[in-house]
Amino acid sequence: MGRRSGILEFAVLGLLRESPMHGYELRKRLNTSLGVFRAFSYGTLYPCLKTLLANGWLIEEPGNTAEEAGAASLTGRRAKIVYRLTAEGKEHFEKLLSQTGPDTYDDEHFAARFAFFGQTSRDVRMRVLEGRRSRLEERLEKMRASLARTRERLDDYTLELQRHGMESVEREVRWLNELIESERAGRDLKGPASGESAQQDTTNGATGGLPRPGNTSRPDTPGDTAM
Repeated sequence: MGRRSGILEFAVLGLLRESPMHGYELRKRLNTSLGVFRAFSYGTLYPCLKTLLANGWLIEEPGNTAEEAGAASLTGRRAKIVYRLTAEGKEHFEKLLSQTGPDTYDDEHFAARFAFFGQTSRDVRMRVLEGRRSRLEERLEKMRASLARTRERLDDYTLELQRHGMESVEREVRWLNELIESERAGRDLKGPASGESAQQDTTNGATGGLPRPGNTSRPDTPGDTAM
């Protein structure tokens, strides 16, 4: 299983843990709630759903509202399929939530994991946050060393681009420091334990018990930071 497909499967399982959904609803939630999936299509989603069905982690059910049934009958189209998480799927998702290996620190995977922190235990959140911070501190050190070696050969615009990339990483490190401090103090997000609420809280500034560091309440999208 590729890394990208693994992240998508994780996110689909997490969203369906909240409630059953049509494929269209899933795609919309992935696009709007999890920014890492802004550019993906149905052609990516449905093979993922097929794999999850084959593994026994999802089941398909017909749309169950009278309005949907009537519309399908009038148009002659097949009723919309609703995807529901099975007990095995829930167990598998909880196993994925407990993982704290190096993949969870990567740009795309971290963004997806953070969106479901409301469903993640505090000790796992701490390990993921600390791993992400360590990964970025290593990246920042390499960027500074590279800039020091090449500064004299760069034109002004390339130099500013390098500085911008470093500042983006520095902002995320500061943000992570504050999140880690809050976790250690026993503070976490308030309200429903859902991936969407966690993502909205970090993007809209409504952080509940988490820090709100002024104009940098959320770092640049991890996938946009300079490598």
